[in-house]
Amino acid sequence: MIIVTGATGKLGRRTVEHLLARLPADRVGVSVRDPRKAQDLADRGVRVRQGSFDDPASLVHAFEGAEQLLLVSLDRTGDECVTGHRNAVDAAVKAGVGRILYTSQMGASHGSRFQACRDHARTEDLLRATGLPWTALRNGFYASSALHFLEPARHTGRIALPADGPVAWTGHNDLAEATAAILTDEGCFEGPTPPLTGPAALDFDAVAETAAQVTGRPFTRTVVPDDAFREQTLAQGAPAPIADLLLSIFAAARAGEFTAVDPTLARLIGREPAAFRAQLKHAWTQEVR
Repeated sequence: MIIVTGATGKLGRRTVEHLLARLPADRVGVSVRDPRKAQDLADRGVRVRQGSFDDPASLVHAFEGAEQLLLVSLDRTGDECVTGHRNAVDAAVKAGVGRILYTSQMGASHGSRFQACRDHARTEDLLRATGLPWTALRNGFYASSALHFLEPARHTGRIALPADGPVAWTGHNDLAEATAAILTDEGCFEGPTPPLTGPAALDFDAVAETAAQVTGRPFTRTVVPDDAFREQTLAQGAPAPIADLLLSIFAAARAGEFTAVDPTLARLIGREPAAFRAQLKHAWTQEVR
């Protein structure tokens, strides 16, 4: 059986759907914080069990019988994130899981300028220490993050963000499909994968050009000093740790941490991954005003 955590989230849910296209439902299980949100999966024959990263005993029960476990990284940062991941890894060992796959990120490194990448590196250390077979899916930076940064510009045409660098923006669905392919072909990768990325790395100058092409309207790219961006983010109600986290994305991009483009994702899904232009066009279903 393959068990998926975070199966009601963007990546986890899409991965489950791709698994169900490849396997009978009784070969798939999910560990979710609120089983009611996965009732439709239970109705289709998927094993649904409650599991919380803050309750190790619940995870041991949720992971029972797993030949493979997909550990979808938590939407937390720092010690809180790594502690939750440690609980899950320890529970997987106790439950006798055969193999752990973890949704890491390209650029994962203890020296990264981006906090999340440092958290991924620490989690990969936990996996390495188990002695179990494991795979770290070095996912490209989610294109949804770029779309989030672009949202104010959708109506104004002004992209005002800190200095950045090229990023291999990658779609959730392509990554989910690749994850399902790896899960159903055990042993594809030992340890970290190559970067699983979209077909090109774009900075926000290129993103502005893409937005103009998609909408037929002009977009301008303005560089905002880091301190000013942080103050703006705080003024919009974000806590200081979140403001610092967002700013660190740009610092890491400037350092080239997300620049790599690799063919592995295309090979896994059997086609070219969705370009950022297509993802932007899909997300912006109405004309930019």
